[in-house]
Amino acid sequence: MSKRIAFIGGGNMASALISGLIKQGLPSDLIDVVEPFADARDKLLASFGITARPEAGAFLMDAALVVWAVKPQTFKAAALAVAPHTPGRLHLSVAAGIRSDSIATWLDSERVVRAMPNTPALIGQGITGLFARTSVTANDKAFVEQVIATTGESLWLDAEDQLDVVTALSGSGPAYVFYFMEAMTMAGTEMGLSREQALQLAVATFSGASALVKTTGDAPQVLRQRVTSKGGTTFAAISSMEDNDVRALFIDAMYAARERAKELGDEFGAA
Repeated sequence: MSKRIAFIGGGNMASALISGLIKQGLPSDLIDVVEPFADARDKLLASFGITARPEAGAFLMDAALVVWAVKPQTFKAAALAVAPHTPGRLHLSVAAGIRSDSIATWLDSERVVRAMPNTPALIGQGITGLFARTSVTANDKAFVEQVIATTGESLWLDAEDQLDVVTALSGSGPAYVFYFMEAMTMAGTEMGLSREQALQLAVATFSGASALVKTTGDAPQVLRQRVTSKGGTTFAAISSMEDNDVRALFIDAMYAARERAKELGDEFGAA
C-alpha cells in the first residue's frame, strides 16, 4: 500500500488502524492526522513517529482516503473545516450513527463508506460492518477493505440502516461479553474461588466457546444443546435463565442499542 491516508481524529480507533497500516508496510510519513488534543498528538508521535496537526489544512489535499474517527457530536464541525481541502475524495467514517447522506453533504463528496468496527480491532481481532454509497467504485471498496483488514474481519451490508443493527450486535457487543464475564467472575468468587481463578476460567470459557463455533461451523444453538443434558448442571443454569427471561431481556437490550444508534444519527447527523 502506498496511497496517502489522512485521519480526522487520533484516538483509539485511529491508532488501531494506523498501527495495522504501518505493520502492513505503509510508511508513517504517508499518514496525516488531524487531532485537536495535545495529549493525543503526543501519543501519536511517541507511538508511530507521526506529527499530528491540531487543525485541518491544505496538506489534506494529498490524501487518497480520509478516515473519520471522531465522535458523532463533533463530526459536522470537523467536516465543514476539512471539506475545502478534500474535494471529491474517498471518505471512510467509523463514527456511530452519522448517516452517509449527511457526510456526503458536509464533505461535498459522494464517495463515502461508513464502517462500524468494534474494540477488538485494537488487537487485530475486530469485526467491521461496511456500507458504501453508490458512487463508491470497486477499486474504492478494495482500498477500504485493505485498510480495515489491518484490524480484523469485515463484511459489506446492502442497506445503510443495517449498520444500526451492527452497532447493536458487534459494535457494542464486546461490552456485553465483558458484562457476562463480570457476572461469572463475581459468582465464581462468591462460591469460593479467588477472583484471579474465576476470571481466568471466564475468559478461557468465552474464547474457547467462540473458537468452537468457528472451528466446527455448528450453530450456537446446536452446541448449547449438546452440553445441556436434561437434569444436569448446565440444564439447571439454562432453565434458571429461561425462567428469568434472560434471553428476552438481552434481546431488548440490543434493540435499545439500535435505537440509540438511530437517535445519534437524528441528533447529530442532520445535513
